[in-house]
Amino acid sequence: MKYDIIGDIHGCYAELLELLHVLGYEKRKGQFVHQEGRQLVFVGDAMDRGPDSLAVLRLLFSMQDNRTLYYCPGNHCNKLYRFFKGNRVQLTHGLETTINEWHRLPKKEQQQFRSRYLRFYEELPLYLEFEGGLVVAHAGIKDDMIGKPISKNIAAFVLYGDTTGKVDAFGRPVRRDWAQSYKGDKWIVYGHTPTEEPYILNNTANIDTGCVFGGSLTAFRYPEKTIAAVPSFQPYQPDRFHKFT
Repeated sequence: MKYDIIGDIHGCYAELLELLHVLGYEKRKGQFVHQEGRQLVFVGDAMDRGPDSLAVLRLLFSMQDNRTLYYCPGNHCNKLYRFFKGNRVQLTHGLETTINEWHRLPKKEQQQFRSRYLRFYEELPLYLEFEGGLVVAHAGIKDDMIGKPISKNIAAFVLYGDTTGKVDAFGRPVRRDWAQSYKGDKWIVYGHTPTEEPYILNNTANIDTGCVFGGSLTAFRYPEKTIAAVPSFQPYQPDRFHKFT
């Protein structure tokens, strides 16, 4: 099987449609299909910050209903889930944009969307492992975590990355570059930390290229290990991009 793994979308629906076109997908009977039988995979964080989070989610709901969805949740997915469950969460870091969209729906549609999202999230695997040595996890995963029973530590790593417990001058978590010490044979494809260009190192590929911050929306094609990308339609915010050293 061949896969096209798409980085963090964050509500950039127009860019997603453009990337699907570039990758060679066509919409047939409401579903995006590839004439070569390639499959779409997503690294998570479909929503928040961007202009069309609900449209992106509805597309994913449709794929899930059709049993063609390969999607692992990110930290933004988890936060929206906790909000819809009734937990107290702060409407910050982009969640407020998704909730504002949701509030503009009629009350009955709000209830339907909330219920559908809860079911969507509860059916997702924490990370995805495919034949041929491919693993997809939102913020990455260490080799010795793959296949182990899900613990709080593994879940935190997959959702938030290898955090140090400190924050930078912008209030963002400081993360270790776990890919530098990765020595596994499996290819780990992930997102979460926006970079100007895909960060590919030691059989790992970070493909969050900050579409919502004016960068690009990127796909990693496997097993070819090639990149396809489309430019963002959003305003460029240079301070939002991480530089690995």
